[in-house]
Amino acid sequence: MSAPEIDVSIPDLSQLTDQYQAIGREVDAAGSAAALRKALQPWEQLRREIETWDAWTDLRFNQDTSNLEYQRARDWRDELRPKLTDLEIQLKRKLLAEPQRTYAAEAFGQHVCALWTADVATFEPSIKDDLVQESQLEAKYVELLASASFEFQGGTHNLSTIARFHEDSDRAVRHESNRLVWDWFAAHGDQLDSLYGQLVELRTAMAYKLGYPSYVELGYQRMARIGFDREDVERYRNSVLETIVPLAAELRAQQTDRLSLQRLYYWDEPIHDPSGNPCPQGDAKWMVEQGQAMFNEMGQGLGEFFQLLDRSGLLDLESREHKAGGGFCTAFPTVGWPFIFANFNGTKGDVEVLVHEMGHAFQCYSSREQPLLDYLWPTYEACEIHSMGLEFLVWPHMEKFFGHQAERFRQIHLAGAVLFLPYGVAVDHFQHLVYDHPQASAAERHAMWREVEQMYLPWRDYGDLDYLAQGTRWQLQRHIYLHPFYYIDYTLAQACALQFWVESESDYDGVLAAYAALCRRGGEASFGALAESAGLISPFAPGCLEQVAQAARSRLLGGNSLEAYD
Repeated sequence: MSAPEIDVSIPDLSQLTDQYQAIGREVDAAGSAAALRKALQPWEQLRREIETWDAWTDLRFNQDTSNLEYQRARDWRDELRPKLTDLEIQLKRKLLAEPQRTYAAEAFGQHVCALWTADVATFEPSIKDDLVQESQLEAKYVELLASASFEFQGGTHNLSTIARFHEDSDRAVRHESNRLVWDWFAAHGDQLDSLYGQLVELRTAMAYKLGYPSYVELGYQRMARIGFDREDVERYRNSVLETIVPLAAELRAQQTDRLSLQRLYYWDEPIHDPSGNPCPQGDAKWMVEQGQAMFNEMGQGLGEFFQLLDRSGLLDLESREHKAGGGFCTAFPTVGWPFIFANFNGTKGDVEVLVHEMGHAFQCYSSREQPLLDYLWPTYEACEIHSMGLEFLVWPHMEKFFGHQAERFRQIHLAGAVLFLPYGVAVDHFQHLVYDHPQASAAERHAMWREVEQMYLPWRDYGDLDYLAQGTRWQLQRHIYLHPFYYIDYTLAQACALQFWVESESDYDGVLAAYAALCRRGGEASFGALAESAGLISPFAPGCLEQVAQAARSRLLGGNSLEAYD
């Protein structure tokens, strides 16, 4: 992987303090929207430089968690970040005071005032040290998972690469690869429980210091929940329980029959028919070539943008030792470039993650000229519309990756989208239980997970994987440790992405144009407003899930089911 050429400088706190004070004086003196806009131009440049340094530091650590230089750089970033946040919050408080708030709304729209209000509500100088400790604990979790190593099938694997054996057509291989993984988690279970317990205790203490009754309220503010609240989320989870879980149970029953099994165990869930899942027909270099051809055909600037990513060293796709797991998209706002990080393992998930992160990257690049850094990305639930939506909009081109098995991929991808919704809300429900009961023991948290699994995933059977049966599957979900309350956003976006799929079946070009227009808007509006602008129904609206469930049921359980493509 070649590194992109980006000028990154480490912030100097003393110099930044002087710069922020000077900007603050200009803000105080601004007597109009135009004057405020001019006063904030140096702030905007400063923030983009800091964000680029922050993203670069985090990326390098994730690329090699064992590198001492990268570890020290991240540690220094973690030490400095709360002090930078303090400067940010002081300025935002000025901007939220009248008459500057009125000027800001006139210059940039009311939405930014709502974002700044949420930011201000998440910080006081009294939690600076707590934020440093939180980052340190999160880094320990990332490093621990990156250290996992498995000898299997004649090779050495990490958590990313061994996952391809979880999709093997041989049931014994699936079982054994899962057993190895969960034996590792069992061996490190006390450490994982301890890390999470410390994070829950720390986050709860921060919430108390800021005057919140629990971390739930602080967590919602940190996620910038604008336009919906905890009650809306609870109603949405109930809607998934009532509408999607029965459909998901039917899909699992169909899957059991198709696999000719008496019981569907946990290690069987990734496989949807006896021949195994379709796999991309080439390596990472070939995948990039196919992706380039696909995006060229799609238009809307996708091809030119993907070429920029490839030629500028903005793709890190292959798994390797000490590389952090998972996939994400980050960005360097000083140059307007996003960066895609992934861990290919030879499964259909490689195509999904490439397209998913491409959706984030394309949105970020499309909105790079937004006047405020606050509008570069939307809030998280809206961000995921771009990634999950693109996963469906590439459907007509899947022959490039899967050949004659492309239709099988489409069917499995759709089934996976439906089956994901119950799991996604289970993760969210679990986190609410945890932070509503922060004094719970590790065993009690395990019981909480079993409770939500039985509610949303009633078909799940861990068989002889005893550690999983104790209620520990959540320890593999990075978001629970690193990004509390994030996970519900994927399901909200999935409900929107499924609408894109339904509409694209009859008006593909129109939906693709609406998608590109949505990307250009960046984060200039709330989740609900952005969804509405793309012709989407809010997942919180009555009937939204019923509509997509009906369409998915027809495609997956009707005449076009997987059996037709075996």
